[in-house]
Amino acid sequence: MQLVPTQDEVVALLRETGALREGFFQYPSGLYSNQYLQMALAFKQFQHSKVLSVGLSRQIRTNAEIRACIADISIVAPAVGGLPVAFGVCEALRAKQVYWAERKSDAEPLRFRQFLEQTRGEKILLVDDILRTGSKMQQLIHLAQETGAEVMGIAVVVYQPTPTAPSFDPLPLFYLAKLDSQYCADNEVCAIKTAGLQPTKVWF
Repeated sequence: MQLVPTQDEVVALLRETGALREGFFQYPSGLYSNQYLQMALAFKQFQHSKVLSVGLSRQIRTNAEIRACIADISIVAPAVGGLPVAFGVCEALRAKQVYWAERKSDAEPLRFRQFLEQTRGEKILLVDDILRTGSKMQQLIHLAQETGAEVMGIAVVVYQPTPTAPSFDPLPLFYLAKLDSQYCADNEVCAIKTAGLQPTKVWF
């Protein structure tokens, strides 16, 4: 595998580890899809996590503005699920530090742990394993802006946007693979539904 794995190599790794699944799935948002990603399965083996994190870090380095201030950049994840790649990217880049936001339920806004505060003007790179709806990234950007931190870009291993996923322009968006999954909102008329097959409900 190359230092920056190709789209096909990343997808092959995801299939091999069982992280990428084909079928008929219902997401917590109510959307139905023909594909589901459980990235934790890809990260179970350290070598896979390292290949993906290092590959993503090399894409990030192609951005001159980010490259010029890597030593001062904080890597920030929108949830604990993104921590394996966040720490891997931080190590590969030799960035300043890693921390993350979290919430107890979907009804609550993202927040940082008690006593963890961003500094005004702090340069941050948002890193996660997957970007699907983009809602957590939007919240994290807002949370950072409230404290005066500067978001330099977004980096994810897999970009699997839903139809309503926002554009984050002008922020640079880095990813190793993009999945053009099919989505539908109505189970009864869903084109990806197989006759008689009930959707598998997924948690995340």
